[in-house]
Formats: sequence, C-alpha cells, structure tokens
Amino acid sequence: MVSVSGRRRSVIFFSILGIVMLALAVMLNVGWIANWRTGVMYVLGLLSFLALIVGLALNTIFLIREIRKNEQHNAFLDAMTHELKTPVASIRLYLETLQKRELPPDKRQQFYQIMLEDSDRLLRTIDQVLRAGSISRSSRRALHRAPVDLTQLVVECADLARTRNHLSAESIAVAPMPETAVVLGDADELKGAIMNLLDNAVKYSGKQVNIQVRLSLAPSRKFAIIDIQDDGIGIPENELKRIFKRFYRVPGSVTGRVKGSGLGLFIVRSVIEKHGGKVTAESNGAGKGSTFRLQLPLAVVNA
Repeated sequence: MVSVSGRRRSVIFFSILGIVMLALAVMLNVGWIANWRTGVMYVLGLLSFLALIVGLALNTIFLIREIRKNEQHNAFLDAMTHELKTPVASIRLYLETLQKRELPPDKRQQFYQIMLEDSDRLLRTIDQVLRAGSISRSSRRALHRAPVDLTQLVVECADLARTRNHLSAESIAVAPMPETAVVLGDADELKGAIMNLLDNAVKYSGKQVNIQVRLSLAPSRKFAIIDIQDDGIGIPENELKRIFKRFYRVPGSVTGRVKGSGLGLFIVRSVIEKHGGKVTAESNGAGKGSTFRLQLPLAVVNA
C-alpha cells in the first residue's frame, strides 16, 4: 500500500541530516574552545548556525509528516478491521442460525439475500484495497484503451448504486447529454471511479438520499464533464484539497460515524488522472452538500 522504499529513503536522508547537524554543532563548540582565528570562527559560526536552523526545520517537518502518516495508517487499520470483520461476523451469524434452526422458506431466502449483500460488501472492500495497492505499481503501464460511452456507463453505475442501496429511481437522478460522449479508456476502471463517488454520495447523504448526476461538455467541447451532486453533510472548505489523499478522511463526529477506508477518493483521482482528466470537489460547507466533477478528454472532438 505505502511505498516502503520511499519512506526508507526519507528516513535515511533525515538520519544523515541529523548526523551532519550534530557534527556541525560539535565542530562549532570545539572551534570556540580551541580559540581559532576570530574571522574564520565568525564565518563558520554563521554557516553552522544557519545549517542547524535549516536542519532543525526540515527535521521538524519530517517528524510532523511521519506522525500524520502514522495517525492515518492507524485510522485506516481501524476502519479496515471494521469493514472486514462486520460482514464476516454477519454471515457467520446467519449461517449458524440456518444450521441450528429449521426456518420457513421465505425466511431462509431473506437470510440468503442478506448474506449475499454482506459478501458483496466484503468483496468491494477487498477490491478497493487491492486496486489502491496496484495503482502505484501500474502507474507506468499503458492503459488498455477502448471507446467508452460515458452516458451508458453513468446510467449503468446509477442503476447499480440504486440496487446496492435499495433506493428508488428518484434518489439518483441522471440527466444525460442529448449527444454521445465517447472517451478512450478502461471501462472497468472508469466504472470503479464513478461507483466510488456514487457510493460516497449515498453514504454521506443520511436518511434522505437525493443525488443529481449531470453530463455535459466543456465550453471547448474537448472534454466530457460528469457532475455528481448530493445534499449530504458537505465538506469544510479547508478539507477540499486533502480528501483525495490516500488514507485521508475528513475529521469530525459526523464523518467519523460513517465507516470507510480512506481509499475511495484516492482511487478516483488516480484513475481519472491516468485517463488524462481531472477531478475536483466543491462544497458550501458542513451540512450543505457537495459536488464532485470528473473531466475526461473526448475520443472525438464534437463539431
């Protein structure tokens, strides 16, 4: 998941920096004791002092970043423990009930349906973790590009999101473009990115789900735009740029009650950027909903 070699290089660099800083401090003190020439000592003292200040600042920044990373990793592990353990425990409970008791057919079918839904939830979580882990490894590999009809793909994703979450047709409304918008890309990866945004919109909408999905063309008519808007809990302005980082989740009592891995938006950004597009988020603040915009280059520029 995390680039171990990258973190190891950072630790080595800052360890060497600390040793150099210590050597400079020792040299400076020894120099004063030895009573070197005053002019040379002034120059060395000034350079050593500046180097120490810069080194301390860099070490402090490094330590703060490491602390934040550790906090995010711990939060990720806690969230993943819940996301994996909950459906497994549920499936086990229903299997034990079916094993120990004779149930009427309708009740058995209900149990089977619940277990299938828990299995789907478990598979989605595993798939998300595996996808996030493969992103860095596959970043240099070329995509298997093929024409993808965005309107058709978005409609399929909306239908799947309604089915997964037992929602009515009005809960996720899709306003497709009157003209076809085709992009070149990996249909499965694009579907995964759109589904992540729709699942997030449902999770953070609360009891009343009202999601609007709009497709349009950019003014240049070189890009297709997908807007996914919800009336949910919203996002504080200062968090809008951080939410696409790996493992990051917006702190707060409301978001804390909604379980997640902190990988969904990271996957969305990685997939869209790999397709030559970009993703942005907008919100008027807490309790005022949010809008996520995907922008993807068209395969054929519409006249």
